[in-house]
Amino acid sequence: MKILLTTLHAKYSHASLALPCLAAYCRDIPDADFTIREWTVNEPREHLLKLVMAEQADLIAFSCYIWNIELTLKVISDIKMIVPETMIVLGGPEVSFGIFDLMHDNPAVDFVIKGEGEETFRQLIIALLDDPISLRQERLAEIENLFFSDGSDTAAGPLRRTQLLLDSLPSPFAAGLVDLAKPLVYYETSRGCPFSCAFCLSSVEGAVRSFSLERIQKDLLFLMTSGVAQIKLVDRTFNYDATRADTIWAFILEHNRGSRFHFEIAADLLTEKNLLTLARVPEQTFHFEIGVQSSSAETLEQVGRTADLERIFANVRRLKAETRIELHLDLVAGLPGEDYPRFLESLQAIAALKPDMIQIEPLKVLKGAPMRSIAARDGYAFSAAPPYTILHNPWLSYQDICRIETIGRLLDLFSRHGGLRAAFTVLERHTPFSGILDLMARQAGTENLSSLSCRRVFELFARLAEALLLVAEERARLHDALFFDYCHVEMPLMGKLPSFIADQQQHCSWPGLRDLPEGLELPPNSRIKSFRYEYISDYRPGEAKAKPAELTFVYVSGAGRGLQVLVV
Repeated sequence: MKILLTTLHAKYSHASLALPCLAAYCRDIPDADFTIREWTVNEPREHLLKLVMAEQADLIAFSCYIWNIELTLKVISDIKMIVPETMIVLGGPEVSFGIFDLMHDNPAVDFVIKGEGEETFRQLIIALLDDPISLRQERLAEIENLFFSDGSDTAAGPLRRTQLLLDSLPSPFAAGLVDLAKPLVYYETSRGCPFSCAFCLSSVEGAVRSFSLERIQKDLLFLMTSGVAQIKLVDRTFNYDATRADTIWAFILEHNRGSRFHFEIAADLLTEKNLLTLARVPEQTFHFEIGVQSSSAETLEQVGRTADLERIFANVRRLKAETRIELHLDLVAGLPGEDYPRFLESLQAIAALKPDMIQIEPLKVLKGAPMRSIAARDGYAFSAAPPYTILHNPWLSYQDICRIETIGRLLDLFSRHGGLRAAFTVLERHTPFSGILDLMARQAGTENLSSLSCRRVFELFARLAEALLLVAEERARLHDALFFDYCHVEMPLMGKLPSFIADQQQHCSWPGLRDLPEGLELPPNSRIKSFRYEYISDYRPGEAKAKPAELTFVYVSGAGRGLQVLVV
């Protein structure tokens, strides 16, 4: 039997961990030939259909999420029209709830696997290979967490009473089933979450289970010695066990060869020993994503989020002061009791922590999440189609939601271009951070903020900030600081300066390499360019801000390296 395991990602850089885990768990089944193919939702439907059909699979299994379910269902409908005998299996969080309705509305779907899929999928493949057609239905009805088409109806096996022992899952990395050349590779050390947040599906997954430390260390060593550039840990709360987390972090520090790691952590669970270990982490090695969600304890309590906000804020301050870890803080807009002014309070509270990135997401009322009951009780309106984004609730109007989405988009744009720290510092002398973003969002209105070049992002910032600064001298200082930020991420080109600084051409120069400061150490085999500008103030950290400064930016690049910008 030829079996195709596939999914549609939101971006090319993303990679599946679910598909290699399925293949690793089932690869010893005789007569089962597995192929993994991964595409994106950005490819035309007709092209995706051609790619899937070219595999000539007897069974196609799709991993389904909120970002790909609609396109996936359209593709499988076409597959069935072309080759009706092809068997279609769906799995993943987006098809683990409302399964009877899903299969009724989509007769092209033959099987749906609810929840954790490895054991159910293995039993399904064995049943399809072993049993005569006349006995198949009876055999399928014995498989836990399997839903299947039974004529014009949908039947289901029993719900699973036990969970998979994680160490029984063969390593997909050691088996060579994961594409290690991808820009990032996903890895899990545990499944489940210690928290029961109503807005998250982890709240219904059960207790946390971990792979053994021996298995974790073996996999991590394999990934690090293979030279994987970025390893993203998909554990819902990596540091649910502080001692375990510390052991793994120490192991990485001992054996890492240049990989970068992304962890989702709960800041209030960090211990003193954790903080001491994390203080040893080199720059550009660890990235922490911390879900604060709201600065209101009352709001968090209403959605079952157990959090010590005081400790979260204290530990984030310590991470910022005592480590070189990149910090990414999350807020969820639309939780019970948080109106627009309170949302701005939450934004201001986490902005005061000076994280490297702030991410804002309007609430998604996911299928199967307890938030659906809260939404029904409190009168939420949310989209009926994925990703089920909130439209309004008793505390936020649709216009409020739109403004919050715009704030989130602006933050994303600015963070992707260095954070514009000098410019924000100038603005925050007059207006708090949350107020700046609020006014910018109002100025932006309904304009399209997609597909903007780096220069256009900076020009957008300058335009949206004009309403905040009425005095010409203040605007000149803002433009000066904004241009410092710009030079940090992109070399200005002669004749193509950003519009807000175009009239300052006389202060620009593009010195040759002979004019670079003596003693400047640069990596070998580098491509080097430079730019010089006379600034009103010196915006470098720790420098005297009041005096003018002529600064030289050196842009260093090379094969296999990103752009490095030195300021002298």
